Formats: sequence, C-alpha cells, structure tokens
Amino acid sequence: MAFFGFSAGIPLLLVFSTLTAWLRDIGVERSTIGFFSWVGITFSIKVLWAPVIDRASLPVLTAALGKRRGWMLLAQVCLAIGIAAMAVTDPINDVVRFAVLALFVAFAAATQDVVIDAWRIEAVDVRRQGAMAATYIFGYRLALLVTGAGALYIADFAGWTTAYLVMAALMSVGVITTLIVDEPEHGVSEATLDMERRLQKIFEDTAKLPGVLQRLEAWFSAAIIGPFVDFFSRHGLQALVILSLVGLYKLSDIAMGVMANPFYIDLGFSLSEIASIAKVFGFIMIIVGSTVGGIMVVRIGLMRSLLAGAILVASTNLLFVLMAQYGPDLRLLALVISADNLTVGISSVVLVAYASSLTNRAYTATQYALFSSLMTLPGKFLAGFSGVIVDATSYTVFFLYAAALGAPAIILVLYLMKKEGRVPASAADAKP
Repeated sequence: MAFFGFSAGIPLLLVFSTLTAWLRDIGVERSTIGFFSWVGITFSIKVLWAPVIDRASLPVLTAALGKRRGWMLLAQVCLAIGIAAMAVTDPINDVVRFAVLALFVAFAAATQDVVIDAWRIEAVDVRRQGAMAATYIFGYRLALLVTGAGALYIADFAGWTTAYLVMAALMSVGVITTLIVDEPEHGVSEATLDMERRLQKIFEDTAKLPGVLQRLEAWFSAAIIGPFVDFFSRHGLQALVILSLVGLYKLSDIAMGVMANPFYIDLGFSLSEIASIAKVFGFIMIIVGSTVGGIMVVRIGLMRSLLAGAILVASTNLLFVLMAQYGPDLRLLALVISADNLTVGISSVVLVAYASSLTNRAYTATQYALFSSLMTLPGKFLAGFSGVIVDATSYTVFFLYAAALGAPAIILVLYLMKKEGRVPASAADAKP
C-alpha cells in the first residue's frame, strides 16, 4: 500500500501546484494558469467512469493480470507516457497540446485512484482497512514531497523537462508493484446477483429493445444503476445520513486550509519559515496521525474513531484563533501546524476506513469513487468563499466559523452510533 500510495501521489502535484510553478516560472499569464486548474475536476467526477472499471474487461491485460491489476497497469503506463509527453512539450508555443496532455494525465491519475481504492478494499477485511489507509497515506505524502519540493529542486538545477522526465520514470514504482502483488478475489453475493436480475427484468419490461441494445441495457442496469440501488437497499433512508456524513466530515478542514498560508504570511512569517516548519513538522505529524488513525480503527472501532477524528478536526481550528491573538511566534506556529497535520492524518485514515466498510465488493470501484468524490466537493465549494469571509470580518471570526463547520459531522456520527446495531456496517455484514 505504501508503494501504491506513492504511485497515486506522483501525478497529483504535476497537474496542480508544481505545474503552476512551471507555467509561472516561464512567464505564462496568471489567467491562463487559472484555467489549467480545471483539469482537477476529473478527480471529482471519477465516479462517472468507475462503473466501467468495475465491470469491463481489458483485452490481454485482464486475462494476464486480473481485473484490478490490468486496469491499474494501463493507468500507470498512461501516466508515465503522459507525464513524459508533458516534459517535452512547450507550454507557451503549444499550449493546447500541453493542456490536453495535462487533462490526459489527470484522467489517468483519477482512474488509477479508483482501481487502487478497489484493490485495497478487496485485498483485506474491514478490520485492516485503517492500517491499509495509513500505509497508503504515508506513500502518498512521500510522493507529494518528491513531486513538490523534489521537482522544484530538479527544475532549478536541470530544467523543467528533466524534472518531469524524472517524475515519469518514478511511475515505475507503481508498475513494478502492480506486477508483483496478487489479484484480490471479487466475491459477488447471491443477493447482489438477484438484485441485478430484478433490475434487468424491470428494464426489459419497460423498454423492448433489439439484440445489441438489449445487452447494452443489461450492462447499464448492472454496472450503473446496480451500485446505487444496492447501497440504498442495504441502508434505506439512512443512506442519506451516511452520504451526508461522508460529504461533511472534512468540511471544516478543507474550508480552513485555503486561508492557512495567507494567514501565516499576514501574521508576518517569512516564506522560508513557513516552508521549513510545514515540511518538517507537517510531514512528520501527518505520518504520525495516519499511524495513530490506523491503530485507533483496530483498537476502539470505526465509529468511535470517526467521532474522535471529527472532534479533533473542529477543535484544531480553535488553535488558529489563539494564534491570531498572539501574532508571529515560531513555537506557536510549530505547535499549530503539528496539531493540524496530526488531526488531518487521523481523520483522513478513519474516514477512508469508514467509506471502505460501506462498499459492496461487487461494486467496489463505483461505490468508493462516489464516496471519495463526496469527501471533497462540499469543502471545495465552501472554501471558495473563505477569502470573502476573512475580508468582511477577521481571521479570528473565520477560524471560529471553520470550527463550527465541524459540528454537523459530529452530530451525524453520534446519530449513526445510536443506530449502529440496526443497520449492517458493511456489505460483508448484509444478509442475503
């Protein structure tokens, strides 16, 4: 999982902050750079093609490696090719081709995320998902360090082409891991098959279609409609509460994160002070937090860990209120960044473990892609108004507001904990 996390983390910054640094470094206008951020939408809509990954077989690759490893290898090879192609393309004189390549890399990266998540969920039981998520995050964060600071160092000494070619070569880590690991089992319960047969019959009765279209209709009902019908049939109306929790759990953290660096700068910290403390303390504490989160899931269970993570995320924002009163203090900055990254590590692991426990292994890729999209969309939307709130009030008011955004998640976790005995916690617990 550490190697898969590293492979998943490699492309992210190469189409985000590292890419914007490249574009600005060579004189591309800020308005053009802003448009490049749209490629990130692919990570939030991966649920649209996840059903294809769940059901479709690839020529040669599926037979040779299995369903998950076949798709994984294809995505990783596409990533290596796409990143290398970006390296040798001129962003100024061939901007359209460069933008298309960035979009291709983002699409392949989102596809790889879907398959790795599916492999992780299917490879071990629910009890081990916290440990799997913690190890994955360690590899992922290591990759962000390499593609962030590492790529900038290489670009400074050897140029951007060399930097991106090195990053493309690092995709070999994922390729080798994919070739070494085993293909997980894809168990489909009789209850799931029966549900798909009922869906198919409903479609057949309502739309009499000829040959090829009928087969397409059958695939659509099983691959697209099936995952959502399955989820709501297992959880009933409580499914809406679960989806709300997944969408709101990181709301406080994401909304606050946009204003963190501007806050540090406005307090009077230098860029080097922010970078040094964020890289050293931030990286160490997020790994510690991820490890603690994985242990918590095993020791105290999913729901208690989820509640602790939600409370910690909201509480940590209050430290920023304290910092706003004291001004620039390096010791306080180290404390705040350490606490913030510790809670980010814990909450990320327990949320991933919780979302993983909700999936039916017949629809792992599709259902988890839905959850992972929901994890960030509401936060990203609200984060856009963060600057407006700070300008209209103050940093103190904003951080109190960000802390308050954590309250709905805490309430929803408490509600689900009361209902825990009535509804299966996972697809594995659902009776056929």
